[in-house]
Amino acid sequence: MIGLSGGVWPVVAPLRAGDAPQPLTTQFTLDRPLDAAAAPFVMASTGGLFGAEGLNVSTNVATSSADAIARVADGSSDFALVDINSLIRFRDKPGAAPVKAVFVLFNQAPYAIIARKSRGINALTDIQGKNLGVAEGDLSIRLWPAVAKQNGIKLSSVKQNTISAAVREPMLSAGQVDAVTGFSYLSAINLRDRGVPADDLAVLRFADYGCEAYGFAVIVSPRLAAAKPDAVKGFVRAVIGGTNLAVKDPARAASEVASRMDGGSRDLELERLTAIIRDNILTAEVKRNGIGGIDPARFERSVEQLAEDFKFQKRPHAADIFDDQFLPPIDGRLVN
Repeated sequence: MIGLSGGVWPVVAPLRAGDAPQPLTTQFTLDRPLDAAAAPFVMASTGGLFGAEGLNVSTNVATSSADAIARVADGSSDFALVDINSLIRFRDKPGAAPVKAVFVLFNQAPYAIIARKSRGINALTDIQGKNLGVAEGDLSIRLWPAVAKQNGIKLSSVKQNTISAAVREPMLSAGQVDAVTGFSYLSAINLRDRGVPADDLAVLRFADYGCEAYGFAVIVSPRLAAAKPDAVKGFVRAVIGGTNLAVKDPARAASEVASRMDGGSRDLELERLTAIIRDNILTAEVKRNGIGGIDPARFERSVEQLAEDFKFQKRPHAADIFDDQFLPPIDGRLVN
């Protein structure tokens, strides 16, 4: 198994009397291929923060948030970084394992509509009468009904075209659709990399139009949480430390991430990481309350928005989805 540090974890010999405790080997799953969103975890590894917490962390990559959640649910992975709104929907299934989030990395979800201004779209209301490309498995579209309702947009006024994720940016670049749904730090930067002028792109972040949703969060195996709570606390502390390292030196973090990607570009990942820190991590709420937690009242509002697109069997409360017992005190959660 390949570790976040980029190498294969060594086989550790059995302990002898007087030896230091053997690190706990844990499996961590990313819900998508490595990019700048994983910078806090890469920095926690390269900075020795996981090791300092007595953890030996190996990483693997799932095909989606749903896949990553399933791996944690069945115990084949100990931790995963997933979309918390996917977790909310998973937990509503009959007999779902009681998987919970223990740390929120993205205080604001990256959901967005990315449009071409040259196609007449400068603000969200301009999307009416336009063609919207929606990639299969896209997470943003789940909150679109609530955002449209809040902003007085009739869903029927927007023609949705289901497309492959592989052709999302090419189709918008070629003018085959007027706009696409996606993550603000991914699609917009991909389009600029394809030669679309920055001043022709309108990045309409749902968070700027009333979306209350949180984004990526760390989830943990219920088995590990029960058996080794101190290990979970240590993992969270290491990720907070890695986030601080990424915030303080994004150029280095981007280089570390790009070096672990196939054909990774340090400049592109730096642009992504800069946007992530600004828009998704260092929000006003995080600056007030520290990173990693949730506001129960805001969570309830986000669930209400999810209900515009999803019929819950039982509406969840914050404590059903998020367990705050593994977070350090607020002075240990400050990021700046």
